[in-house]
Amino acid sequence: MAKPISKAAASKLALVGGETLLGRELREVLRNRATGATITEYSASGEGNFGERDGEAIYQEPLEAAGIGDARAILIAGSAKGALKAYGLAKAAGGHPVLIDCTGHLESRAEARIAAPLVEEADAGGSWLVVIAHPAAGALALTLTRLARYRRIRQSVAQIFEPASERGKQGISELQQQTTGLLSFKPLDKNVFDAQLSFNMLAQYGEEAPQKLSSVEQRIEKHVATILSRQNGTPVPMPSLRLMQAPVFHGYSISAWVEFESAIKTAELGEALASDRIEVRGESEEAPHSIGATGQSGLIVGDIRIDRNNARAAWFWIVCDNLRLTADGAADLVDRLGRNSR
Repeated sequence: MAKPISKAAASKLALVGGETLLGRELREVLRNRATGATITEYSASGEGNFGERDGEAIYQEPLEAAGIGDARAILIAGSAKGALKAYGLAKAAGGHPVLIDCTGHLESRAEARIAAPLVEEADAGGSWLVVIAHPAAGALALTLTRLARYRRIRQSVAQIFEPASERGKQGISELQQQTTGLLSFKPLDKNVFDAQLSFNMLAQYGEEAPQKLSSVEQRIEKHVATILSRQNGTPVPMPSLRLMQAPVFHGYSISAWVEFESAIKTAELGEALASDRIEVRGESEEAPHSIGATGQSGLIVGDIRIDRNNARAAWFWIVCDNLRLTADGAADLVDRLGRNSR
């Protein structure tokens, strides 16, 4: 689904947060696609620190101007502290190297530009600070823009189910501990969600959670609006959306309801969606699920059903690997930077 990075893009890349779940995904994608690229890893905070790679202890040098001066890009997959340190270094150097923020820590900065390579051509837009759009926002925007080319959309609604891996290793560990803790009647860890997530669905986190689910929902909504506003052709109305925390370790699932201006057919909807970035599952095939999307680029859409109470509307079940979508978007931008430098 993704284009291979050209040999001209082989260069030095800096990765802040290589030890995080997202950092590991970025490293894997970049190594598979950016043949010849040298990736220098820094800790999530950007400070000098001991880490682990391939079962062996390593020392990660601190993120400093001297170490990134000849880098083509810095990819941010770590903490807010590491993101701010990289931002300060790049800004002091006049906007070099380009920052590709895969976390959203820097999107409030004036120089930031939201990029959605899943939906549009990978482009820094003249900015040296590019924020990869939230994976759920990219998935929803891509689905709606393709459907709008088939028939004008009147309105849409989306229920988005958030995986624990969006909260990093801490989210995965807490869900795992809660699951085993419940089965063995032990107290539950609640540092990430401040609520019981295991065997449960959450419409909001507890009051002491470090991040609010409503804030993530608003970020997705903002990114969808930004992406849709840049699309040419038939206007796509903003969807109404709701984010729920699901008790799953990895992968987004989205239940979307879309109403069109006129009656539709299931087969035609599938044909409208099918592309190099969307795999469409027919009625005779297994319905998409998040486990099957693990490690896969793009989206998988299936279980497409015409609304029994509205011949102009249909339901869609969409799944994707959240970390892979973000990593692919960053790799696409690295590819574009390589082509522009030739």
